[in-house]
Amino acid sequence: MPVLDRYLPRSLFGRMALVLLGSILLAEVFLVLVWREQAASRDERLLREGTQSLALSLASTARFFTALPSEYRHLTLNQLRSMGGTRFFVSLNRQFLAMDDLADFERRQLVQSTVLNTLREQLGSEPQIHVNFTSQDGLRILNPDTRLRDLPPSWVEYSLTLEPLDPPILVTQIRLKDDEWLYLAAAMPMPLWPLETAYLPARERWLLALMTLLLLLTSIALARSLTRPLKQLARHARKLGQEIEQPPLSEDGPREIQEAARALNAMQRQVQRYVKDRAQTFSSISHDLKTPITRLRLRVELIEEEAQREALLRNLDELELLVKGALQCMKDTDIHENTEAVDLSGLLKSIQSELPDPSRLTLRCLAQGVYPGKPFALKRCLTNLIDNGIKYGECVHITLLEGQTGLHLSLRDEGPGIPQTYRDQVFEPYFRLPASRSKPGDGLGLGIARQIIHAHGGTLSLSNYSGGGLLIQIELPR
Repeated sequence: MPVLDRYLPRSLFGRMALVLLGSILLAEVFLVLVWREQAASRDERLLREGTQSLALSLASTARFFTALPSEYRHLTLNQLRSMGGTRFFVSLNRQFLAMDDLADFERRQLVQSTVLNTLREQLGSEPQIHVNFTSQDGLRILNPDTRLRDLPPSWVEYSLTLEPLDPPILVTQIRLKDDEWLYLAAAMPMPLWPLETAYLPARERWLLALMTLLLLLTSIALARSLTRPLKQLARHARKLGQEIEQPPLSEDGPREIQEAARALNAMQRQVQRYVKDRAQTFSSISHDLKTPITRLRLRVELIEEEAQREALLRNLDELELLVKGALQCMKDTDIHENTEAVDLSGLLKSIQSELPDPSRLTLRCLAQGVYPGKPFALKRCLTNLIDNGIKYGECVHITLLEGQTGLHLSLRDEGPGIPQTYRDQVFEPYFRLPASRSKPGDGLGLGIARQIIHAHGGTLSLSNYSGGGLLIQIELPR
């Protein structure tokens, strides 16, 4: 199934349109097969009936000439030619005429066997009878060297009027005696010709194409009307991941889409209440903790014993650091900014210019244009990552590329990297690697950076560079 997915359209609209088109084509193929079966049965019945009538006429003509005395046969034949008294070209030949036979076609055997059986029933089993089909060019008349076009037009204008059509010609030769053969040539009538059922006549093909076009347009309109609300739903959910303060989604469309939109709107309201309550809670904590810490610090200053005073002051410093760290984490990950056009290349250059030693940061910016994001949050994210890289890896090398769906940002330092066992833990608040605990820091930078990237709908991953150092890769979708 995954192999099949590679060849299918990626969108729901494309897959629905493909399924509907496939269903239409399958239904039409089935209808064409049913139509052909019925048309073939009908054509075969009509061909059998028409051939039976033609064979009876042949038998009647053969009986007429057989009943005539030999000396009157040629005289009667000349009179018939001048008067147009038969629907066949009739002649009396001295020998059997062999001629080019038409290639096999669908119902040739049916016509030949019907004519031969009817003649046998009407004339008996004694006379020798040959029945075959030929074309106008292959038709021999009177003798093996005479073709139809060699005869005067008056001889055939009442019996074999072929132009501008070129139907197959049924040639029947009946042996009357050793040196006399009754020759009967008849063009197949229009209702019986051609002798094969067309798979799909031109009129039916145009009608089928028109029906297919109308059904396809209707199917595309139906699929688009069903997938448009889903696309709006996905777009709204993606925006919520970047900015929770969005207008509610319109609750229209099919019932299932309405229920999904209502659920998403309810979730948005709950998240908005949660964010608001969280901000109020941390504001209260900030206010409530700073006052007693300050009061305790003033009271500790009044303690006369220096050792005890220093120990208590260190404890208060640690408590204040923890409170500030928690509030800073809340402040840095709670993004209350409007989305703006951000020039990431210019942003990186401004961060580089603010560094104490700009030479420790090298930039390779190949992406053009701007990125729709939150400028202050992105600056905090990149600043944290660059500061960490310089602190633990001496130098940082940044490459900014334009990907297929967004921007690709890679940051590589020249430090020892991060062991595989700590890759997930480094994003947790206050976690620090054993080798880095001797350096200043609170263990919040990577976690804050990843949350900011996630808030923009992107991803942040860590790996050790093959040439040494830590490699951070960031994908930011547009």
